[in-house]
Amino acid sequence: MHMKVGLVDVGGGLRGVYAAGVLDYCMDHEIKFDCCIGVSAGSANITSYLAGQRGRNYQYYCKYALRKEYMGIGNFLKKGSYIDMEYVYGTLSNSDGEYPLDYPALCQNPADFFVVAEQAVTGKVKYFSREDIRQDHYQILMASSSIPGVNRPFEINGVPYFDGALGDPVPIEKAFLEGCQRVVLILTKPISVPREPGRDPVLAKMIQHKYPKSAENMRNRAKRYNEAVELAKEYEKQGKVLIVSPDDTAGVTTLSRNAESLDRLYQKGYQDGAAILEWL
Repeated sequence: MHMKVGLVDVGGGLRGVYAAGVLDYCMDHEIKFDCCIGVSAGSANITSYLAGQRGRNYQYYCKYALRKEYMGIGNFLKKGSYIDMEYVYGTLSNSDGEYPLDYPALCQNPADFFVVAEQAVTGKVKYFSREDIRQDHYQILMASSSIPGVNRPFEINGVPYFDGALGDPVPIEKAFLEGCQRVVLILTKPISVPREPGRDPVLAKMIQHKYPKSAENMRNRAKRYNEAVELAKEYEKQGKVLIVSPDDTAGVTTLSRNAESLDRLYQKGYQDGAAILEWL
């Protein structure tokens, strides 16, 4: 009997280049998953992986992210969002874009596919699926990646959404609910380093008035992430989960743009992908 194997990519802004390396290793070694769940940047990583586009994510992190059109204060002043989601997941990704997503290949991949977002008003988690994505309509990726304070919420059918990390930062339980017996969890920061609240309280304050439920989730984001990672460690002891994470982030932060550091973190991810082949 086939064992259902899941993949969870938690994202982490530009640190997601680590997961891009892991997934390129998976493509090179024909490692396939039956259910893939992406949070924030992890959702974009997974779409390229399921479409079989090796190296595509690398270009986005190490080349396109360095452009002012991709992210910058100019975007924030003009559009109220530091990262221009329409540029990333529209202009570049559409069929007439610079590096289109191979949407037909994504559709042909039999794996279950979920993208995590958070409903800005209710604070509830939303799991988008393959049915919510169409050729040149990649709004679910935009919604999943809209960090409060960095980006305004992204609307789909009149509903505003924030980054998936506010809804379900480490969705391993979702993978098990979908029938997975084993799950590969990709983290983009060292497992030994707990997530600190950092600027979360400041960002929460920025959205408190309009989105109080989201602000509460923002304040609790680090705590929920750390609790979920501890749970994952317990599952790992039982042989149900493999946690793949970098020994350090090579100087890459959520929004840092140093091409050399990004490449170094990608290479770490590629090397660490070997653990998956061994585990499976």
